Amino acid sequence: MALLKLFRKVKKSYLIGLISAFVIIIFSILFWVLKLIENDLLYFILGISFVIGGLPFFISLIIESNITREKEEMFLEFARNLVESVKAGTPISRSILNVKNKDYGVLNPYVEKLANQISLGIPIKVAFETFARDVRSKTISRAVTIISESEKAGGQIEDILESVAKSVSQVEKLRKERRASMSTLVVQGYIIFLIFIVIMLVMEFTVLPIAQGLGEGVTSIDTGMSGGLGGFVGGQEAASPEELAKPFFWLLIVQGLFVGLVIGKLSEGKVKAGIKHSFILIVLALLINTGARLFL
Repeated sequence: MALLKLFRKVKKSYLIGLISAFVIIIFSILFWVLKLIENDLLYFILGISFVIGGLPFFISLIIESNITREKEEMFLEFARNLVESVKAGTPISRSILNVKNKDYGVLNPYVEKLANQISLGIPIKVAFETFARDVRSKTISRAVTIISESEKAGGQIEDILESVAKSVSQVEKLRKERRASMSTLVVQGYIIFLIFIVIMLVMEFTVLPIAQGLGEGVTSIDTGMSGGLGGFVGGQEAASPEELAKPFFWLLIVQGLFVGLVIGKLSEGKVKAGIKHSFILIVLALLINTGARLFL
């Protein structure tokens, strides 16, 4: 329940975060137009505004993921209680009414609604379908479908419930094992991305100024020499290191986006789970790159 309340508060903070970020962007651009701040400081402030605007969404993704995980863990407990009650000879409809007062954490409202529907005479299959639709979990939806269809077809419902409980338990066990085995890969992904940022900074602050100096030396050669290097350059003004560094900056952003999505897919099996990693990596790229430009 605490997670659900926190999730609702985060939803309300979406608007506050977006408005705050918008105000910061407007004032920073205004100060930049009035020549009160330089380009590097403007980029750094824009990076901070991006963090402020996206932080509520980032927090909500984490909370939503934790809520879904807790729902599936509590459903396993709910299924086990049903198995015990049905094995004792109690019909499944009565068993649901008997276990509704137990504590299932974030799953309590859904279990209470399921029990209330059954007490009103709604068929178990329909009530379970509503339960699965409200919970919005693929694992729970598959399990509930099996339970409702088995109850409709008749037979040893206690064996079906026990099999469903074992199946959900096995799925949770496999997910935990995958998260544990992939934790090293996640850390490696972050380390590799940080190394990539360092390489880009070395390129921007060390290699590109040297390349600019070589370009200026080339342009100083007599452009009238037929077939000379001056003709190759074309007499154009050499680009500044800042202009040459812009593609590297956008490369960092794109790299952070897709690396985060890949990390989420590998670690949790969902591309959506990678959005939080993408947010972290993009924020790191923004703040480190713009901060380096500002202070170095």
